[in-house]
Amino acid sequence: MSEGKVRIFDTTLRDGEQVPGCKLNTGEKLMLALQLEELGVDIIEAGFPISSPGDFESVSQIAKAIKHTTVCGLSRAVQKDIEVAAAALKGAVRPRIHTGIGTSDYHIKSKFNSTREDILERAVQCVKWARNFTDDVEFYAEDAGRTDNDYLAMVIEAVIKAGATTVNIPDTTGYCLPYQYGEKIAYLVNNVPNIDKAFISCHCHNDLGLATANSIAGVIAGARQIECTINGLGERAGNTSLEEVVMILKQHKHLGLYTDIKTEQLNPLSRLVSDTMRMPVQPNKAIVGSNAFSHSSGIHQDGFLKDALTYEIINPEEVGADSSKIVLTARSGRSALAYRFQKLGFQFDRNDVDVLYKEFLNVADSKKEVEDTDLSKMATEYQQQTAVA
Repeated sequence: MSEGKVRIFDTTLRDGEQVPGCKLNTGEKLMLALQLEELGVDIIEAGFPISSPGDFESVSQIAKAIKHTTVCGLSRAVQKDIEVAAAALKGAVRPRIHTGIGTSDYHIKSKFNSTREDILERAVQCVKWARNFTDDVEFYAEDAGRTDNDYLAMVIEAVIKAGATTVNIPDTTGYCLPYQYGEKIAYLVNNVPNIDKAFISCHCHNDLGLATANSIAGVIAGARQIECTINGLGERAGNTSLEEVVMILKQHKHLGLYTDIKTEQLNPLSRLVSDTMRMPVQPNKAIVGSNAFSHSSGIHQDGFLKDALTYEIINPEEVGADSSKIVLTARSGRSALAYRFQKLGFQFDRNDVDVLYKEFLNVADSKKEVEDTDLSKMATEYQQQTAVA
């Protein structure tokens, strides 16, 4: 694998499904898993098998159906969890068990009523249990974002020695600033002697709106896997958005990092996930929002019509979006108005547009958006008036 390849670990079907109202049945999960494989993700986290019989069945069906992508099942650092995950993944061509435990003092003291020494032992043990079933074991250090770096490095070194092939460094609460998360990854790169024997993975939450920024900081610092979801779905404020990190790496080629995602499928899959999980995408969402390639300000419209690169860094077709839209509002200018008239088959010179623009503003001030029907009526009436004159 190339040093610059960043693996995409999609957890839409596990962390994404934890959003209230987004519960999927087995058929829906299987359908989305097949689409994720077609998209080009490297790992699909299919679910948490021990959580319910339905999720066990979903993971099992996905494991049997997916032929090329790694299929992953989540577990706690509990032997029974791991055994059930292994059973669900039995039919997978490339099975992975994702197991781990909280490592911050918040989790150790408040959640587990335990000690750092005990948590270290449990971390090592869960990896050893998982290695009895597969060579592909990912360990998560829950709340790593708030875990002391020295202790975190100790845990990571120990679980790699026990057989972990990927180490997940979650910013579980979305607390870290990008420079802090990047420094945490860099600390592990520089202070864990056997870190070269495992991939470092970024799993960031969006509680402060920094999930994408933190994930990018992580891969710049040396991580080579990003855990993310379609549309940024996930617990509380959501997870890292798959479409955002993929396009950031594609845009910033100087980083020397890339993914294998077929980006022209991003918008179609975004809509499919939104419909299936009954969770609308906010219009101003980067890459996949309905307004992502819309222009309504006159200054922006004029620049865009002269050269799209003045206001768009991504070609809509590159991410499977509809063509860019010139939306007419009271903030629009003459260039946009002339362009929209031309699209409707009306040819007007500058003087005509100046006259029509006054009428356009009257209409635009009375409604949020001026539609084609409004423009056609305006243009037809103007032609009739000028013909009589």
